[in-house]
Order: sequence, then structure tokens, then C-alpha cells
Amino acid sequence: MAAAGPEAAAAAEDAGGSGAGPCAGAARGARLPLARVKALVKADPDVSLASQEAVFVLARAAELFVETIAKDAYVYAQQGKRKTLQRKDLDNAIEAVDEFAFLEGTLD
Repeated sequence: MAAAGPEAAAAAEDAGGSGAGPCAGAARGARLPLARVKALVKADPDVSLASQEAVFVLARAAELFVETIAKDAYVYAQQGKRKTLQRKDLDNAIEAVDEFAFLEGTLD
């Protein structure tokens, strides 16, 4: 049986480590402060405990979400011959992409 392919290696690298688990490279791989993410998680009265791994996964998901919406909004900035994102670019991305429908009206 063949070893893990390049896709698995890239996924492990994206997860913030070299396959040793998502928490192994958490300090190096996370761009959002994990302490802040954990504080936000604990602010929810329905959550009593959150593992370090869960906090890392939530932080990574938030990073990917921000990256995705920023890239989609940047397309609209480029169409307007600008390099700086404006609120209208985010509004246009939210309206155009079905996955962002839950955000409609939140920036008002």
C-alpha cells in the first residue's frame, strides 16, 4: 500500500504541523491568538469546556473564512480598479456568493 500522497502532506502542513497533530504547530501556525479564540468560546454560556485542539480548529476555520471572503471581496475591488477593500466590496461579495447569505444585513 502506498504512503500518504502529496495532498495529505499539504493538508498536514496546512493544519499547522508536520503530521504530529493540529496542536503541535499551533503557536507557529495560528495567525489568530488562541487565547482570544478560547475567551470567545468560553463567552458562550452553552460551552463549559473547550479542548486546545477544538480552539485551534475554530481559529483555523475563522482564518480560512476571513481569507475566503477577503479574496472574493478583492475581486470587486479590482473591478473598481482599486487595491484597497471597501465595505461595498464586502457587501458585493456577500450578495454574490450563496455561502455568505447568512451574513446579509450583518454589516448594517
